[in-house]
Amino acid sequence: MALYLIGDVQGCDGALGRLVEKIGFSASRDTLYVLGDLVNRGPQSGAVLRRLMAYGDAARCLLGNHDLSLLAVAHGCRPPHGNDTMDDVLLARDRGELLEWLRWQRLAIRAHGLLMVHGGVLPQWDLAQTLALAAEVEAALRGPGLVDFLSTMYGNEPACWDDSLHGADRLRVIVNALTRLRFCTAQGVMDLKSSGGLDAAPPGYLPWFDVPGRKTADATIAFGHWSTLGFLQRPDLISLDTGCVWGGALSALRLGVAGAGHELIQVDCEQARVPGAGGL
Repeated sequence: MALYLIGDVQGCDGALGRLVEKIGFSASRDTLYVLGDLVNRGPQSGAVLRRLMAYGDAARCLLGNHDLSLLAVAHGCRPPHGNDTMDDVLLARDRGELLEWLRWQRLAIRAHGLLMVHGGVLPQWDLAQTLALAAEVEAALRGPGLVDFLSTMYGNEPACWDDSLHGADRLRVIVNALTRLRFCTAQGVMDLKSSGGLDAAPPGYLPWFDVPGRKTADATIAFGHWSTLGFLQRPDLISLDTGCVWGGALSALRLGVAGAGHELIQVDCEQARVPGAGGL
């Protein structure tokens, strides 16, 4: 049995197919943990969803900001952006099945000694609180108030966490941290606009994982979302968005067992950068 983490696919089913072939993936034996942004900006979002659905419990997927965007557009809660490429889902005969599967995916997963999220974790949250807050959003996605939640999901405020937050403000901060976060202050105030590499932090901000004293410092966190960061592996983190949809590679990390190290496996992606699109 092999365990793999896979970075942002973003609708690049051709690359995903080549990657699972290269690693010799078997749904009867192995498990994939896909770190969010399954769809959008690439040409085959529907094919990606169908492939992962067909793998059943062997594919355990996180929701990224693009996946939530698909749900919001599909339910009429926001208009599509000009560079979105989600029509093959929105116009598909099996649209309902695809969207229903998507809304049951996770915001955070704890497994095999890792905490997995798409974006980041605020410094005030410990492991247990992160999982509990993710579960609040998951309940909103799966419940009868889905449209109300999606309608109030967008926005950059509040910019930081407070335990007293409730309602839409509370869920918005959780979503922004878990799916969009790159930089924040030492106090956990989020910057949700900067998308460059480590040297692109605004004054007074730093990468969320480098905040001194963050409460998840004793956990190893695996995440995607940050294509300009690329692959990065430290004892406390694994970054796996290697920019497939922007002309980079799609990456899988085979998790080592019994003291063995992790193994990085990559395939090139033929998908060219969408003109005018940012790596968000």
